[in-house]
Amino acid sequence: MKWEILDQSKVESQKELISILLKNRGVEMAREKKEFLEPTNPLEIEIKEVGLTDTSIKRAIERVKKAKKNHEFVVIYGDYDADGITASAILWETLHEVGLDVLPFIPDRFEDGYGIKSQTVEKLKTKFPNLSLIITIDNGIVAYDGIKKAKELGIDTIVIDHHQKGTKKLLTPYVLHATSICGSALAWFFSRELSKSYKLPISLSRSKLELAAIGTIADQMLLTGVNRAVVKFGLVELNKTKRPGLLSLYKDAGIKEIGPYEIGFVIAPRINSMGRLKNGLESLRLLCTKDKVRAMRISIDIGKTNTDRQKIVDEVVTHALESNIGESGVIVLASEVYHEGVIGLAAAKLVEKFYRPAVVISKGKEVSKASARSISGFNIIEAVRSVNLHIEGGGHPMAAGFSIESVKIEKFTKEINKYAKTILTNEMLEKKVKVDCEINFKLIDNVLIDSLKIFEPVGLGNPQPVFETKGINLVEAKPVGRDAKHIKIKLKQDEQIFDSIYFGGGEIYSKLSPDAKIDIVYNVEENVWNGYINIQLRIRDLKLA
Repeated sequence: MKWEILDQSKVESQKELISILLKNRGVEMAREKKEFLEPTNPLEIEIKEVGLTDTSIKRAIERVKKAKKNHEFVVIYGDYDADGITASAILWETLHEVGLDVLPFIPDRFEDGYGIKSQTVEKLKTKFPNLSLIITIDNGIVAYDGIKKAKELGIDTIVIDHHQKGTKKLLTPYVLHATSICGSALAWFFSRELSKSYKLPISLSRSKLELAAIGTIADQMLLTGVNRAVVKFGLVELNKTKRPGLLSLYKDAGIKEIGPYEIGFVIAPRINSMGRLKNGLESLRLLCTKDKVRAMRISIDIGKTNTDRQKIVDEVVTHALESNIGESGVIVLASEVYHEGVIGLAAAKLVEKFYRPAVVISKGKEVSKASARSISGFNIIEAVRSVNLHIEGGGHPMAAGFSIESVKIEKFTKEINKYAKTILTNEMLEKKVKVDCEINFKLIDNVLIDSLKIFEPVGLGNPQPVFETKGINLVEAKPVGRDAKHIKIKLKQDEQIFDSIYFGGGEIYSKLSPDAKIDIVYNVEENVWNGYINIQLRIRDLKLA
């Protein structure tokens, strides 16, 4: 792993250190510092800052008002991932509050697939003959055929989506599209404007920020600007939520305080699990139910489903690692045994292990489903579209999902790797850790811990501060965890001694000896155990000095 030191200054004080951390995050001007340290409450953020226009918002609101006036039946067409589910919950609750006859629809991953499709529109029209308005959320921006079919059936469509646009024009005048925020944040801002127009209590919009925060972190949005504000204020709501579903989920998962980590690694995976293995509608019910007994029942079911999901992912990854992965380019693996619901997670695991773009395909008789994940600098959705062998699909620069004819998989593998040769470089394929600066242990104390809290919430675009310290004495080390995968190490520099944990560092244990000199890159964090709080270093990488 390459250590990329962002600032080479010799840091002498904590004040200087905080300035360096802000600069490394592109926060230097006084106005930028104020916005970073004191984000604007999302209730006060203007629509243009989100990337929407007043005209598009006004047009969509007028269509909703027309639906209410004419007693039309409305369907919210969501998605089965955590962003799509939280977005659907926000919109469903808001439209219900303004008095619409509305129901949410979460497509089944296996029967309906991603996004609004012609056959699903027909199915909805058959089930609800008086359906005259569909609002897509977290999908729809490339659903040309589905929207065309809706129009033929006399159904208007409002599209609210943040995915990349396609080349064709949608057959609807109602489009709310922005790529800097996720689907749930888009749903929240539209709901906020709709609530304003109906003069609903502002507390209703404030409370829904908790759902937008979950969607923003789950969809791995950059935690800067508007996203930082949504998450910062949303976390406040999450930690005092009254939603029975969330409270039951917290209890079942054994979590008390909610931060970005708990959302990204505990809450979002559970919400996602239903859409991966069963039906995402159950996760939507969990978020919206007011019944405590029902909430607990659903939460327990989701917890069990999430455990099943973890086992299936492990099986897919194990099978993939036994396959012929090759040594360069894009990893493309296809098999009939890969469960369609977890191929995205498997692709992410392969990227993490090999640091190369990966496409994992659940092979069908005629049509196969594929999910792709990428590395920084390689736009995976552009790569898929440039090859142009897929039937349909969409996504982001870092993740994509698509369908492909099974007979074309071999050709796709050759073509995407041919394309990748023009983009991927050895430097791009070298795994890196960005290090803010080098510091001495003497700067680490409880005052620094408190100072680092101003950078929360941390995530993409605003990473947890990473430091380098050289020539440290290793006092003792011991393997911990299942199969001794991790190491606990006691470290000393001058008179300062700190405990540290190196997750995944078990392989290097045999090379460590007492009194060895090592260089480390690490995070500084508070460790709470059995009621005791102490400073702990979380090692990201370690080298013998």
